[in-house]
Amino acid sequence: MVLPNGEIVISAMTPADLKHLIQTGEGTYLEFKKKTPAPEKMAREIAAFANTGGGTVLVGVDDFKNITGINGYFEEEYLLYKAAYECCVPAVPIKIELVHTGNADVMVVQIEEATEKPIYLKGEKKRQVYIRHKDESVLASDEMTDVMKLTGKENGVTFEYGEREQKLFRYLNEYGEITVIKYSQLIHVTTYRASRILVNLVSAGVLRLFRRSETDYFAFTNSTGR
Repeated sequence: MVLPNGEIVISAMTPADLKHLIQTGEGTYLEFKKKTPAPEKMAREIAAFANTGGGTVLVGVDDFKNITGINGYFEEEYLLYKAAYECCVPAVPIKIELVHTGNADVMVVQIEEATEKPIYLKGEKKRQVYIRHKDESVLASDEMTDVMKLTGKENGVTFEYGEREQKLFRYLNEYGEITVIKYSQLIHVTTYRASRILVNLVSAGVLRLFRRSETDYFAFTNSTGR
């Protein structure tokens, strides 16, 4: 674990900049925390940002966009470092800065998108992967996790255009999107086999994977709508 170095880094962000950022509200790239939760819980947020597109956590801001401030910088910093370096596998580098806003101080925690994905949570019976979906950190599906693994491979991914792929493309041309279960029924294979085909096509850049109403969908990469 990389321990806090005892130095407080003052952010270049002004109080006005901070208030403007807060008013944008929580979303895919922004999360509010009144205080840092237990490292195991905070690690979910950090890992989710790292697995998605990076993001910022503001500690000392509540869910109603109120600046409540932090009570102890070094206590909060210790919990953040513990979450990022001990509870995430591999560890996730984070940048912590402080913004003074009158009587209250807010910690700005910046998490970059990971170059090595997925980031797992340590200590789970089954290694779990979290991603950002709108304003929440949610458990990634097996398909999303597999896409992360394949996307990072240097050799690229190829696919065979056979009868199963033809049926898939005809279906997508007509209906626009498909789930793993629907595809398995369409080509009469197990959901595992259907999942492998779809994941491979996403990794090859032919399809895209997105989530709606807690369900994963697959569609052509160049298709619109979500």
